[in-house]
Amino acid sequence: MDIEVWIRALKAARAGAEVSQEALAATIRWSPSTVAAIETGRRRPTMEFAAAADQALGTGGLLASLLTAGEANSGPGWFEPWHGHEERAIRLCFFEPCMVPGMLQTEEYARAVASAGGMYRSSRVEELVSLRLERQRLLHREDPPDCVFVIDESALRRPVGGPAAMDRQLGRLLDVVESPHVRLHVLPLDIGAHVSMGGGFVLAELPEGDRLLCLDNAARGQIADYPEWIALVQRKWEHLLGEALSERTSIELINKLKVTP
Repeated sequence: MDIEVWIRALKAARAGAEVSQEALAATIRWSPSTVAAIETGRRRPTMEFAAAADQALGTGGLLASLLTAGEANSGPGWFEPWHGHEERAIRLCFFEPCMVPGMLQTEEYARAVASAGGMYRSSRVEELVSLRLERQRLLHREDPPDCVFVIDESALRRPVGGPAAMDRQLGRLLDVVESPHVRLHVLPLDIGAHVSMGGGFVLAELPEGDRLLCLDNAARGQIADYPEWIALVQRKWEHLLGEALSERTSIELINKLKVTP
């Protein structure tokens, strides 16, 4: 997508409506710093931002349409801007209640997830798998972000792709925790109810000190920088870490679940 064209369209719409950056931010409930960052090209616009700006500026869906038309075809439309945020992040905190996080999945595990239920054609499954594997470059670059993962124990016991594939997936987890930039904690089943049973999330800390949130749901991911949302999820994250097993005990559990040496 030519982001400069989209930015010019946003600025023109805002000027035509005689709305300042600060007024737009207040109307759509995004921070003024985010509006400024988007208009200067330091942050990519999300679909949520475009739709909210369309409504506030009376542009009849133009900004969202331009963003949709320019999004990459290989991955979900919402993911393109989040991928850029992950690349810039200095710290990423992942919680996943149902499966191994995409950042840590083996190819066969990712393919089993993408093909479950026959929701996608085989060509689309392969596109999604390729996108997931490409995303994992982040862990192996010269200056990776610090990554902390909390995974529900049930995700480690679910034989995604079959017992043999799951065994190899557990081996992948044991390999990745050798990195000094990766921490992994397991949330044990015996704690019962916990604060984030409604879904997974990723918290990203960016170099400028900004924080972003990516929430999972059944239809798509949602990216947000609402301070109240981030504060709530940060509290949930701290609670989950407090309930989770230590790194050492988590690794011991994964070793116990793994069948082959």
